[in-house]
Amino acid sequence: MNIQEIEISGYRSVDDLKLELSNVTVLVGPNGCGKSNIYQSVNLIAAAATGQFARRIAEEGGMQSILWAGGRRKNEKPRVSLSLSIDELRYSLEFGLIPISERAGGLDIFRRDPDIKLETVEIDSGRKMVTLLTRKRSAITAKNMDGRDQSYPDAVANSESVLSELREPQKFPELTTLRAEFLKWRFYHDFRTDLQSPIREPQLGTLTPILSHDGHDLAATIATIRTIGDGARLDSAIGDAFPDSKLQITESDGVLDMFMSFPGVYRNLSAREFSDGTLQYLCILAALLTPRPAPFLVLNEPETSIHSDLFKSMAELVMRASKNSQILLTTHSRDLAAYLTGRSGVTIIELEKVDGATCVRGTRTPKTEEQKSKGFLGAKGEFEDDDNNDGEEDD
Repeated sequence: MNIQEIEISGYRSVDDLKLELSNVTVLVGPNGCGKSNIYQSVNLIAAAATGQFARRIAEEGGMQSILWAGGRRKNEKPRVSLSLSIDELRYSLEFGLIPISERAGGLDIFRRDPDIKLETVEIDSGRKMVTLLTRKRSAITAKNMDGRDQSYPDAVANSESVLSELREPQKFPELTTLRAEFLKWRFYHDFRTDLQSPIREPQLGTLTPILSHDGHDLAATIATIRTIGDGARLDSAIGDAFPDSKLQITESDGVLDMFMSFPGVYRNLSAREFSDGTLQYLCILAALLTPRPAPFLVLNEPETSIHSDLFKSMAELVMRASKNSQILLTTHSRDLAAYLTGRSGVTIIELEKVDGATCVRGTRTPKTEEQKSKGFLGAKGEFEDDDNNDGEEDD
């Protein structure tokens, strides 16, 4: 399935943003422009299918931490809205704060959980959009395989998506297909490369075609690529980065360890001795050369700690992976973006921040001082103070 468009509003620095995706979409912009906020918000869409939606938001600091950080018009509800078009389907999710009236009986300790206000799934029939799922808080109606609307049979927590609670896939085939697609998405960001990183430690030797999101099973993934994947391409990419060097995976009693040999060094270096950039590069290789490609692969600033000399090789690997996966990549490196510019199926989108809002360059005009004085951008009396969000009755 191919994603045509993603819309995000009300999430941290992302006030209102629409992205049209191609086979490879590169979001490039300086540090602090909101690239990671886009990455995290797309990740939340995937979390809707796993039953970990509320936990993911809690890990980000709770609802009060992820709401749009800029001004809000008076009486405007603090909401986050996420939606995407994927093939003929459109999925939308809107969520906000739990109403004060529902925080009694000790539930106030969970006030940072999301409260899903609206959730819809629509399908393009060729003539018009047909609604397959409508949710307004706890009231849920879904269209079954006969095309009839029926009340959704299972209870769904207000903090979780309907997709995470599908129990009768044969009755709701399109919803099941959408959930299965979200579950296959893959996200990679911020591999730990410090001295205590689990990536540097010996690892259990088990067939691992997919690198975990934190890379802790890197040795097993590389061994798997060499066994059932394109090991020659892997070793070639390592050779491009480190000429005349060799990566070795050793096994002892079911435990794997990584070593590298370098010209002029008279012993093998263990993973604990790899540079941060070497470890990051190996993780990116393992993610891109997986023998089990994801339909949608998201990489957030993969160039971190990697020398710019390797960007051309990384760009080639991205293009190779794009034959089997749609890719969304964020970067602050114009050099990496330049190596991808002009390629078939690649769209480069430049981001900037205007008046605190993440936007596509040139699509948002900064407000003048006169406009600010008349009520724009948080002028008193026109916008709600975000400090009061915690106490708002958000129905």
